[in-house]
Amino acid sequence: MKKYQLTIIGIMLGALGGSLYYYYVGCSSGTCPITSKPLNSSLYGALMGGLFFNMFKKEEKNELTQEKQIENYK
Repeated sequence: MKKYQLTIIGIMLGALGGSLYYYYVGCSSGTCPITSKPLNSSLYGALMGGLFFNMFKKEEKNELTQEKQIENYK
């Protein structure tokens, strides 16, 4: 669970941002595909937030794995 903590935080903040965007900006005509409904706006915000926060996740590098890759390349 700790492995995905940053991504989950991004999803929650993105969903909140999408809901706020719908509430304050929205789409007056109803023809906007993303902002016409609050669910669409929240899901899109959650997706973008999860992807954005996932960029900052640090991955552990295993030196043994890198050495094996170099040996296999030779």
